[in-house]
Amino acid sequence: MEDGRKSGAMKKNNHARGIREILLAGVFWRILIIEMILLVWSVLYKMIAEDAGGLDLLWYALRIVFLVAVILGFMMVTLQRFLEKKIIRPLEAVAEANRQLDVTRPEEDHVPIESDAAVEIREIVSSRAAMLDAILKVSAQRLQLVNFIKDTFGRYLGHTVVDQILNSPDGRRIGGRRQTVTVLMSDLRGFSDLSDGRDPEEMVQILNRYLEAMTRVIERYDGVIDEFIGDAILTVFGIPEEKSDDPLRAVACALAMQQTLADLNRNLVADGLPPLEMGIGINTGPVVVGNLGSEARTKYGIVGAAVNIASRIESNTLGGQVLVGEATYDHIRDRATAMPPMTVMMKGLKRPLVCYPVLAIGPPFDIRLQKEKEDPLVEIRLPFQLWLLEDKKVVAGPFDGETFRLNASTLIVSVTQRLTVLTNVKLLLTFCQEAHCFSDIYAKVSAVDDGRGQPLYHLGITYMDQADKALLSRWIESAGMSAKEARPS
Repeated sequence: MEDGRKSGAMKKNNHARGIREILLAGVFWRILIIEMILLVWSVLYKMIAEDAGGLDLLWYALRIVFLVAVILGFMMVTLQRFLEKKIIRPLEAVAEANRQLDVTRPEEDHVPIESDAAVEIREIVSSRAAMLDAILKVSAQRLQLVNFIKDTFGRYLGHTVVDQILNSPDGRRIGGRRQTVTVLMSDLRGFSDLSDGRDPEEMVQILNRYLEAMTRVIERYDGVIDEFIGDAILTVFGIPEEKSDDPLRAVACALAMQQTLADLNRNLVADGLPPLEMGIGINTGPVVVGNLGSEARTKYGIVGAAVNIASRIESNTLGGQVLVGEATYDHIRDRATAMPPMTVMMKGLKRPLVCYPVLAIGPPFDIRLQKEKEDPLVEIRLPFQLWLLEDKKVVAGPFDGETFRLNASTLIVSVTQRLTVLTNVKLLLTFCQEAHCFSDIYAKVSAVDDGRGQPLYHLGITYMDQADKALLSRWIESAGMSAKEARPS
């Protein structure tokens, strides 16, 4: 045990010494040993062969020691110069070049050795340059490949997720872990109906402009886009790592998305394209995060009831709204400005769904929805038929009805069928005007007014054909002017 420790200490000491110390010390001790052997041999030979006495042997030994010292000094001086020039300095130059190597500037790498250095050392320098060139090429190719993978798959998964998969030894393993996340689901109102009758390339252009603008906002708030589902965006806050402010950032992101859409709409209208309306639902809850699927095909994503509830919340939104679930609202209530909660019982849920329309979020984001000024409601009576919708499918109708008052975004109507708040409906005005027949109008019941005997329903328009909207706007403007003229001055 003791011998092992001594051996280890000696090895450690040798590793700490440079080639100069090792080489010169090795030459010195070997010459000294040879000279000591010659000294002992000479003294013994003189004592035996010449039967010399003690004093003679002493003086003889002293002369030999002096001669050995002269020879040893001469050898060390001459050998040191020779070894330094031929071996030590070239090897030290290689070592210093390695220490000073800058891989970002390989063209400046240089090993200063003399042309008469040992051929093996010159071969080391030459091989070093070739190896360095090969290593740099391989490293550059590997870095290029890694960046290509990150840039390519970052478009599908998000750069933070790709980094986690590439850096983790279990990044490709099928399975997941349970954690709490905040799910944001956004969807365009009436985009499918807007696509009917329009050029597909034009719709793809509109959709790509919308998705690009929303993606920039989501990335700014550290959200991870799980997937695009047509014109819907499923975004997650809290993957790959959960953060304490995930709900706050999700709501701030949603408000910023609505503001960005307003800016985008101004550009779309300037380009002769239709404006878009978006609803956003947010929910916080536990999910399973990880690689889902099989060894043949895998998708990084989330699974859990929180995703389904976020989608349900989003389905109850009007264009321009941000609705958050109870769990999310509990995290942000001290910093959020919201309207009174909405309660709705939805198919497949065991208890009523409660959600809050958020209008603003406080520090550190300080974002407020900029609601456009609504035109006043004017009285226009228009007959229509109405159908009830569920998951975009007609489930009942038609029912007869009539508009009471309206503007470009809201209809106040009476209808023969009892309606509940947040019901999705489809209307069709049952007449043609100026050789123009109306297309389907999609809306959502936003309020019920029972104060006048026969209930009046407030319908928020989620989609209307642009030609229908233009004609209806002319009627509204004309009716508004007539109402002003009819008022006593």
